Amino acid sequence: MRNYSIIFFFITIIFLACPSKLIAQELEPRALTNLPKGLNFAAIGYAHASGNILIDPAIPLEDFNGSINTIVMAYVKSVNFFGASGKVDVILPFAGGDFTGVFEDEGFTDAYTGFGDLRVRATINLTGAPSLEPSDFKSYEQKTISGIGVQVFVPTGNYKKEQLPNLGSNRWSLRINYGISQTFDRWLLEAHAGIWLFSPNNNFLGDNKQEQKPLWIAKGNVIRNLGKKGMWLAFSAGFGYGGETSVNDVRIDATISQLRLGLTYALPLDPKNALKFTIGSGIRFKQGSDFDVFGVTYSHRWLDKKKLKTLKNSTDE
Repeated sequence: MRNYSIIFFFITIIFLACPSKLIAQELEPRALTNLPKGLNFAAIGYAHASGNILIDPAIPLEDFNGSINTIVMAYVKSVNFFGASGKVDVILPFAGGDFTGVFEDEGFTDAYTGFGDLRVRATINLTGAPSLEPSDFKSYEQKTISGIGVQVFVPTGNYKKEQLPNLGSNRWSLRINYGISQTFDRWLLEAHAGIWLFSPNNNFLGDNKQEQKPLWIAKGNVIRNLGKKGMWLAFSAGFGYGGETSVNDVRIDATISQLRLGLTYALPLDPKNALKFTIGSGIRFKQGSDFDVFGVTYSHRWLDKKKLKTLKNSTDE
């Protein structure tokens, strides 16, 4: 396994108090990186965020401030999709934090702990990244890759209809993303565009109906490989616009307009284990979240037993 390139797929761990909303602009450097068949990842991450983490303009809170601690558990598997490489992943956040704010001219302080919404995603590399056996992967050179990702947010998180804010969203949502990456020697440039679609929440602040228009997303990453295999540094930026909300068919006069900036450092421990460190900030222009975050993720990778046996046989030959 040491003979082919060591590629780590890291899960961005910025999942906060309203995780299904803030995730709209996950920056995710190296999301399109090709992986050999039968590769598995298990990851666990911790993140701390503080500031105004509300992004939904329909939530009638003023002067909101939170301090959030989040643990994220994830599993990723590379797959062969009609000859193209791809991967599927499952992500589950667990968050807890303290909140202060003003609701109907009265200040409040509260604390919540529980699971956020489950996320399931499929990513397919459309061009430039064929699905390869581990024994053939060592000769692969990444150049231009394009791909598409479809992620479903399942409303499994903790939600109480009289509570603000909530860890779960109590609605289904779908995020579709198209991206392209280009390698220049030790540099990797990535650009992504996407849309986020929401189903109604029929239990918003009681039995009110909350609806939200699509949120449009654009993001980019500039990545520098640092010599040692699997070690890299990335600067990321993402912008989200739209997401106008209505409650009981009454439009809320607010549009989400938010910039996200992030810096990521990946440190391989050995061919199977790695750490990733992340710092970031959210900056709002009209509506959106305004916060600072830092986190660390540990990931472990392994090959399917059948693939590992085949790789060992080919190496012995």
